[in-house]
Amino acid sequence: MSTTDQQFAEEILKTETGNVRSLSLHENILVGTIAISWALFQLALAGFLVLDSTKVRAIHLAFAMALLFLLAPCLKRQHKHIRFLSVHDRIPGIDYILALAGSLAALYIVFDYSGLALRAGAPISRDLVVGTILVLLLLEAARRVIGPALPIIALFFTAYAFLGPYMPDLFAFKGVSIRKYLSNITLSTEGIYGIPLGVSASIVYLFVLLGALLDKAGAGRFFTSLALSVLGKYKGGPAKAAVVSSGATGLVSGSSIANIVTTGPFTIPLMKKIGYPAKKAAAVEVASSTDGQLMPPIMGAAAFIIAEYVNVPYLDVVKAAVIPAFVSYFGLFCITHLEACKLGIKGLAAPDIPRFFLTLKEGMHYLVPLAVLLYELVILRHSPEMAAFRSILVLFVIIFFQEVRRALRTQSGFLIGLKHAVIIIGSGMIQGSKNMMSVALACAAAGIIVGVVNMGIGGMIAQIVETLAMGNIYILLIITALASLLLGMGLPTTATYIVMASLTAPIIVEVGGLYNFVIPIMAAHLFCFYFGILADDTPPVGLAAYAASAIAESEPIATGIQGFLYDIRTSVIAFMFVFNPDLILHNINSWPQGLLIFGMALVGMSAFENFAQGWCLTKNRFYEIPFFLTASFILFHPGGLGSLLNIDQAYRYWLFPIGLFFYGAVILQQKLRMKA
Repeated sequence: MSTTDQQFAEEILKTETGNVRSLSLHENILVGTIAISWALFQLALAGFLVLDSTKVRAIHLAFAMALLFLLAPCLKRQHKHIRFLSVHDRIPGIDYILALAGSLAALYIVFDYSGLALRAGAPISRDLVVGTILVLLLLEAARRVIGPALPIIALFFTAYAFLGPYMPDLFAFKGVSIRKYLSNITLSTEGIYGIPLGVSASIVYLFVLLGALLDKAGAGRFFTSLALSVLGKYKGGPAKAAVVSSGATGLVSGSSIANIVTTGPFTIPLMKKIGYPAKKAAAVEVASSTDGQLMPPIMGAAAFIIAEYVNVPYLDVVKAAVIPAFVSYFGLFCITHLEACKLGIKGLAAPDIPRFFLTLKEGMHYLVPLAVLLYELVILRHSPEMAAFRSILVLFVIIFFQEVRRALRTQSGFLIGLKHAVIIIGSGMIQGSKNMMSVALACAAAGIIVGVVNMGIGGMIAQIVETLAMGNIYILLIITALASLLLGMGLPTTATYIVMASLTAPIIVEVGGLYNFVIPIMAAHLFCFYFGILADDTPPVGLAAYAASAIAESEPIATGIQGFLYDIRTSVIAFMFVFNPDLILHNINSWPQGLLIFGMALVGMSAFENFAQGWCLTKNRFYEIPFFLTASFILFHPGGLGSLLNIDQAYRYWLFPIGLFFYGAVILQQKLRMKA
């Protein structure tokens, strides 16, 4: 990997963890105080503090703005001639000013809450000035932590809102005034303080904090070691362990780069040790960590936003996401096995494999907060924020118990154990707040785009997209997928989902209806989300690929291409559940029926990966490819074959044996060929 690529990868890792600057003691104390205060504020909201939702969103944004300007320089790479914009060894005076100004601008709606309510829709000059400052500083903050793509898109939509009357007929729009723009974007819940920021403030922070605390306590290493203890001895064991551990980490992480940073340093070297090329080792970690955002309950923060947009209970989103997520991970598991077979890779040597029961015994307590979380969500049906809050409280107790027990075992003393526990909790709160900066600012900046769309151009954009698709649902889906990939190269997954779901999800449902495809709104939203995720490893940007290549010492573009090839299965699943809502359990409430669909989807994914990797029991012959593809299609979408054969959809499941026959026939053929 070139020096420039290495530097870029390191910058990504630093930005993700919020550690771009090297701070002095008093600066660290200031940043730590703000970060911990943010964590305590969010915990108080979940526990006992009652505030108006708009005020909560404003305070949430103020914390994010303050922390961001203190931690992230204007320019990430140092320049001799404009060094004051790229200071990395301290916090310059200009960033103190911007942090204060950004926080005050975000809090303006709190300070003058009553006055703004009385003059809703008729802002005074002071409102306009503060609103303008807020928009500019928010876009600058988003640029520093996310990159230029989201601010540029927000500015494009803003310019379009003002220049609409002067556009050609196809793109013409009545336009808005500066007063209407700032009223909607900065002084109401239609723009910056809209649903995405509300979900970030009320729910997402607590889950991100839970993930950061688990990571600081050592859960990431435990998940990796446990996966290695079970899978390490099999073909490509470390790669399979990477898939499982990234899936487990993704339960509470919701960030592909965070997953890579947590599990990659352990799994990538082990994959290389047993024979995986550096590029493929990094690509496996990229694909498995990226797909961590598919795993309920967090799903990269999107699960909660989907629930708000679709107006369904949160558990309905989890129900819809569970089969595609597990099938996608099973597909990656198949890939690691097939790659190991092709490369002749064995498992780890016995001395390199952790002992299962010892590993489980040493880290079983990390499973307790996750068990509490699932119990609260699924059994007690409590709200996500309440479930996360109680899981965090349980984790606090576990951390104290763990550190005190460890101190007593090493004879360090009870007080030393308490001190270490407080340090872990404090550092977890700080890291959780740093991890939330990008999410909060992305949600707020995306709110500008959503606000402009809601001013009246949404219908016009929908008409343009529908015209480009020529009313064809397949072309519309391809346009949506490509647009999501392009946007996602420069945007976080959550922001990509918010933008694309606002623009295209309703059109997908509408156009599908014109062609007698019953596409649930949930499927349309998940489709946008899935392709936003795939952008994380899409060349030439693919930030997750750069992060993994830094660990594997591989070429980032080649790693991104390999990771994207591994993730083709995810795009296949996305297209399949649009046309076969059974895969998201739409209107399915029977356990046997759900398990049948799940089981057949697993076999269908196995058949597809045999085709994609060119290998089943041995190298595929060209005439076997149609068998794999036919089996995969039928097992994923039996109703599709039913439509071709004019069979009533009520009998579609009786077509599963045909798919199994095609798959079994080619496996038998390869067995006979191997014997011969």
